[in-house]
Order: sequence, then structure tokens, then C-alpha cells
Amino acid sequence: MLATMEIVDLLDRSEAVGQMVMDSETMQHYQQAKQDLANDQEAQQLIKNFQDIKEHYEDVQRFGRYHPDYNDIMKRVRSVKREMDMNEKVALFKKAEREVQKLLDEISESVAFSVSQQIKVPRNGMALTDTGCGCGSGGGCGCAS
Repeated sequence: MLATMEIVDLLDRSEAVGQMVMDSETMQHYQQAKQDLANDQEAQQLIKNFQDIKEHYEDVQRFGRYHPDYNDIMKRVRSVKREMDMNEKVALFKKAEREVQKLLDEISESVAFSVSQQIKVPRNGMALTDTGCGCGSGGGCGCAS
């Protein structure tokens, strides 16, 4: 019975931390940036353009540089992505996303280190790998020490 009460208490405290995150200024800023992005027609069109070109990119990636449109698609992907990233609403949303991720990373680190300094904690939104460092199949590399 004692273990059950401890678990219920931990769950209650976890929900309280979650609610504090949801009520935080960081989360409110994120929600506003998300809403602003959703309501901006220019930004939505840029996102759609990027998604469309990304489909072509994925087709080309199956064949790599042997695909006849490889160079053209690679240039277009970079150009369309840059145009999307330069949009003010997109940039503000991405910044707000990074701030929420930073907050969640700090909370995770605080909880983990309160248990033991030896616990490995993902940083900068990076999931842990078996080795703690290296490159995943997605091509993203990183290691936090």
C-alpha cells in the first residue's frame, strides 16, 4: 500500500510540474507564436511550398546523385527552406519552440540530477543513443557532456 501511495504522490507532483510548464510565460509565448504562424497566409504558403518540394526531394534521395534531377532538386530545397526560414512568423515560432525545448531539458536535468549526478540526460532536444554520442540514421549528430 505504501508503494501505491508513493506512486500516486509522484504522479500528482508530475501533473503539478506539467501544469506549471503549461502556465509558464515560455509556453504562453510558444502558443501565441504557434497561433500567429497558423494565421499568417504567407507563412502557410511558404510551409506548403517547402512540404511540396520535400516530397520531390525524398523521391530523389532514393537514387541519390544518380537521379537526373538531383542537383536541381537539391538547390530548390535549400532555396525554398531558406525562404521559409526567413519569414518572420516562422522564425519566431522556431525560436519559441527552442525555448520550450530548453525549459523541458532543464526540468529533465533537474529531476535526473536530484536522483543522481550519473544519470545521463538528453540536451538540446537530442535523444540519447546507446553510446551517448554519434550519428543516428536521420543524420543528426550530437553529444552532450
